[in-house]
Amino acid sequence: METRKTLSLDNYLDSHYIHRSNWLRAAVLGANDGIISISSLAIGVTAASTTKDPIVLATVAGLVAGALSMAAGEYVSVSSQTDIEKSDIERETKELQNMPEQEERILAQIYEKRGLTKSTAKQVAKELTAADALGTHIRDELGINEISQANPIQAALASGAAFTAGGILPLLVILLLPVTNLEYFLYGFTILFLVILGTVSAKTGGSSIKKAVLRITIWGTIAMVLSGLVGYLFGVSV
Repeated sequence: METRKTLSLDNYLDSHYIHRSNWLRAAVLGANDGIISISSLAIGVTAASTTKDPIVLATVAGLVAGALSMAAGEYVSVSSQTDIEKSDIERETKELQNMPEQEERILAQIYEKRGLTKSTAKQVAKELTAADALGTHIRDELGINEISQANPIQAALASGAAFTAGGILPLLVILLLPVTNLEYFLYGFTILFLVILGTVSAKTGGSSIKKAVLRITIWGTIAMVLSGLVGYLFGVSV
């Protein structure tokens, strides 16, 4: 007989997935970009090449540059978000010092808008302000909490590592298979990789596997078809 765990403050998030959203978003984005961009690059070069050396060279260069670019871009992007959050927290701190009554009144109005009666909203705002004024205001007024707060280093590492892991997969296909019809092999294996990624990301995030797989494979197919077309139209045999 299955023993059901007693729900408590320490384990109430175990059955939810929102606390994974920051690193999962960066990891899925990185892996998806690694698979699609490196495969698309390789398909484009393959369409214009009769030997494997330029394909491998272009793929490795794209893998290194892409991983560094993804990590740097994610760090800058998330750092900007963090700077905005810090700026708003500093502004809120000053407002609490300069006009505490108005801030408490705004907090009560927020609770009232969420469904509490006016008297209850005032009492809740008063007690929470007394317990932790700044924490309460940045959570309920600004919508910033420990779950949603961004971590630039974590996001950059997750994104860069995931891009590398994703990009290595098409590189292995290039290294292990002959150059003849390589673009078709790349396309087939890339779709397989995307299906696996979509399934893993959906299960990790607790969302629909079918939707995740369809979304990721459709856009991946579009990217690879367009890249192959460019290679055929503008490529010079090398």
